[in-house]
Amino acid sequence: MSMRERVLRFVEHSAFQRFIIAVIIANAATLGLETSFSTETRTGELLFVADRVALTIFVIELALRLYAHRWRFFRDPWSVFDLVIVLIALVPVSGPFAVMRALRILRVLRLISVVPSMRRVVTGLLKAIPGMASIAALLALIIYVSGVIATKLFGDIAPEYFGNLGQSLFALFQVMTGEGWPDMADAVMAEAPLAWIFFVGYILVSSFAVLNLFIAVVVSAMEEQVTEEARQEENVHAAEHTAQNEQILTELRELRAELAELRVRRPN
Repeated sequence: MSMRERVLRFVEHSAFQRFIIAVIIANAATLGLETSFSTETRTGELLFVADRVALTIFVIELALRLYAHRWRFFRDPWSVFDLVIVLIALVPVSGPFAVMRALRILRVLRLISVVPSMRRVVTGLLKAIPGMASIAALLALIIYVSGVIATKLFGDIAPEYFGNLGQSLFALFQVMTGEGWPDMADAVMAEAPLAWIFFVGYILVSSFAVLNLFIAVVVSAMEEQVTEEARQEENVHAAEHTAQNEQILTELRELRAELAELRVRRPN
């Protein structure tokens, strides 16, 4: 076994992956403790050392993965994601780059690439983006049309909410989220009792119909992701089963050939 194969087996071993997960969680805890002024005052130097140790481990891990995978490393989006996160942490945190110090917490996002279940969820969300974009456009259209209608109907009644199109769009966004809409409805219905028809219709369309479409698209994308992974696993198992069958057939052929040879050599 070559050195590269040994390194590849080492970095892909489950124990090594669990160790990296533990380092990520520990590093997240130390970065959180740095936000406490009293803790930073007492153990600031220790937290700094722990952060440097974690960063060193991440750099060594990436170096090993680069050595093991070579150019295949850059074909994996999650490997590139890990590389970008670690490179951000290597940027100097003094002078004009002092703001980068706060971005060290992005290392915690490496849990997404290390934990398979998280990776599946994020992959499903990314695959749902095209469908979610179409639904977002539909929702924006509904809010815009409703905003124009609300400005025309209720602009004089409740100018604090619907005085212009911008205020109306913001107010309707609040209504869609369910935040404070009874106050808006009461202010309008005090002079326009039938305004409840507009609010109820808008809530039914925006909140109960369109927003639930987002959930449907995400669930559908995740189901497709799970189905695809299951299909890939089945293909792998089928390939392994086929290889085993071919090996057995090859061995049987060899045995038959040996038996035939023995029969030929056996004296009469």
